[in-house]
Amino acid sequence: MFIEQGIRSENKFWKYLLGSILIIGASFMGQLPLLVGVMLKTIGSGKIMPDNENDLMKIFDPNTALFLIMISFVFAVGGIYLVIRNLHKQTLISIITSRKKIDWKRIIFSFIIWALLSIVSTVLIYFDNPKDFVINFQPLPFLGLLVIATLLIPIQTTCEELVFRGYLMQGFGNLSMNKWFPLLMTSVIFGSMHIFNPEVEKMGYIILIYYIGTGLMLGIMTLMDEGLELSLGFHAANNLIGALLVTSDWSALQTNSILKDISEPSAGIDVIIPVVVVYPILLWVFSKKYQWNNWKEKLTGNITTQHEHTDLSQRTQSF
Repeated sequence: MFIEQGIRSENKFWKYLLGSILIIGASFMGQLPLLVGVMLKTIGSGKIMPDNENDLMKIFDPNTALFLIMISFVFAVGGIYLVIRNLHKQTLISIITSRKKIDWKRIIFSFIIWALLSIVSTVLIYFDNPKDFVINFQPLPFLGLLVIATLLIPIQTTCEELVFRGYLMQGFGNLSMNKWFPLLMTSVIFGSMHIFNPEVEKMGYIILIYYIGTGLMLGIMTLMDEGLELSLGFHAANNLIGALLVTSDWSALQTNSILKDISEPSAGIDVIIPVVVVYPILLWVFSKKYQWNNWKEKLTGNITTQHEHTDLSQRTQSF
């Protein structure tokens, strides 16, 4: 059982608070190259330090900016490993999957499904509203983007999944001893972490429905499938394909992508459709392929510790 792997008497919730601070600290260390680069650029040009993310992205060319931003996630993953091993005395795989080893076929299947859907939907949107886009493709910059994004974006998405669907899911499980509370809390926190994205400023807080809904869907995947593999594949496909296909002047990441969205951003029913239509269909596909069952217990049931589970098995066998 995935969430139960972190349920231990010595895993008090304060350890998860401390561990989160240490992981954030590791991420800040990874931002030092970006900070040094910004300082050198501004001092050399006589410009003032940028005070928002959009201005920060414009200091460097898109590929350099992407590389410097993604480096912080490499440090954060290192921080997660050290926290899990030294503070919680667990293995890294214990916050990834309940299986004996990582199921790469699950990751690849989830990645392919969402990558194909993302590509098809982008093509349809482009041909439906071609005036909203310009061709942004330049061979050499795109090649640089392809290399950097392929190497580092999966690290970024893996980091986020390890933190939210792995570490914090088990942490809130230790606190509540049920499954609905970790699912709800990690989804809300994950969505709220996007509140400072430029998209929220442009489209309004309604877009948080999409972010929180995405967190909820990823959490359901994790609990039903007893591991992060499906969420790892989905998240990597979502961010990688998005970075390669479309950019805009108001997006969190501005890249040397194939297309550039020049439309005035707005949010309406298109924000809700993925959450209430597309995500349920995706969960249905996974449920059929991996034969999920007992939804109520896996998503809202109480957590049984390993000790209780052993006692229950012994009592059952004695009958």
